[in-house]
Amino acid sequence: MGVAILDGSTVRAFVGDEAAFNRSIDERFAALDLNGDGVLSRAELRRALETFRLLETHFGVDVVTPPAELAALYNSIFDQFDLDRSGTVDRDEFRAEMRNILLAIADGLGDSPIQVVLEEDEAGSNLLQQAVDLEASKIAAASAAAPPLS
Repeated sequence: MGVAILDGSTVRAFVGDEAAFNRSIDERFAALDLNGDGVLSRAELRRALETFRLLETHFGVDVVTPPAELAALYNSIFDQFDLDRSGTVDRDEFRAEMRNILLAIADGLGDSPIQVVLEEDEAGSNLLQQAVDLEASKIAAASAAAPPLS
């Protein structure tokens, strides 16, 4: 767990860096593709979504969500990812929807920097942390390349 300061431009820059974004998303996809068949099944994506505990807590207090409500939520999210309605989510569909999600987060953050606590997930990474790290590495590279001030 760590604390970071970021704003919408941090996330937009991460999404805009196609190499870094695709590498991160492809790593996440591979971690979710439990059977290694190159696509995510409804069950594989649901397993990942369950780790987010979307409706299971309310201000840190566990609440009981009816199973039918959870199933409807997970099915709706899967349908959002499954752009071609094939019943599976391929790497390109996953990238496209993750891009949409991160850009929505960027829009929500706006231009005012905020301090956030970022938790590592089961894969040992966090996409927002990766965005912060990418921005920090670009700032460090620019600082190293700049002539010293006299």
